[in-house]
This record gives sequence, C-alpha cells and structure tokens, in this order.
Amino acid sequence: MANKQYKTGEKAPESGKYKVDQLVNGKKSEDHAEINLNEGDQFPPSTTESEAAYWVKSS
Repeated sequence: MANKQYKTGEKAPESGKYKVDQLVNGKKSEDHAEINLNEGDQFPPSTTESEAAYWVKSS
C-alpha cells in the first residue's frame, strides 16, 4: 500500500517525520531531508527547491 501524500499547505494529521515524495509540478525532487512536524503543523514547501511538494510520513 502506498503512503498517503500530503500537499504543501495541508496540516499534519499526526506528529512524526516526513519527507518529500515529489513536487506538485510533477518533477522529481532532489530533497532527501526529513522534517519533524507536530500534529496540526502545516506542511512547508520543499526544503531545497522551495516549491510546493507532496510529503509522505517516513517514520
């Protein structure tokens, strides 16, 4: 089963580590960083490309 994606601007459903899966514009992201979010935090743009991204929970 694929991980659920969360778009930049959405709120994290639960606390944890998240990573960029792909950019919203369809390009592959070179961003391999993980970020920590708390439940209710807003997903940011990609940390390296500064573009809207789809995030997935990594742990």
